[in-house]
Amino acid sequence: MLQLEYLDLYLIHWPLSAKPGKIEFPVPKDELLAMDFNSVWVAMEDCQRFGLTKSIGVCNFSCKKLENILSFATIPPSVNQVEISPLWQQQKLREFCKSKNIVVTAYSPLGAKGTRRGTHEVLDNETLKEIANAHNKTVAQVCLRWALEQGLSFVVKSFNKERMRENLHIFDWGLSLDDYKKINEIKQRRLLPKLEMVSPNGPFKSLEELWDGEI
Repeated sequence: MLQLEYLDLYLIHWPLSAKPGKIEFPVPKDELLAMDFNSVWVAMEDCQRFGLTKSIGVCNFSCKKLENILSFATIPPSVNQVEISPLWQQQKLREFCKSKNIVVTAYSPLGAKGTRRGTHEVLDNETLKEIANAHNKTVAQVCLRWALEQGLSFVVKSFNKERMRENLHIFDWGLSLDDYKKINEIKQRRLLPKLEMVSPNGPFKSLEELWDGEI
């Protein structure tokens, strides 16, 4: 389907499956199925062993779901890609991943503003605006510098050349202790809860179940 012979990184996008057939995202709620984690991960490991991918990992896995994978994996996940921003810092999950040598990649570190699933809350946050003004930077640069200083890799998308250039200008300055004090006081809330993955007839009947309480 990808028409590629090799991938650097191959990820399980969500900890659930869908009825086979046409590819549609979001998956219709009546087609959501429980994932057979053991067999799926064995197949992922085979992809790495056969040289089809350099590394394998997961996305949107809670500590509990990672513990499940690690309980039988012979090749542990190298990456867990999850929502992280200054407004949803995921400290518990990050510490767990660090203890298991799993790299954490932040998606939507700027809130994915302007997309169908995104939010303006990150880029419009008053605390982050205050910090940005103090450094003569943009809020996006503050968020990405914060992620960099946390030891995170991150995925940020833009089709605007000027913003692309701005996103690269995060390496020659740093956040202060006072900045961190302000950022750590920001109220935490999952901004992209993914209600579309919850269904009364699916594997996760509530957000609590989907995220194992990490909401």
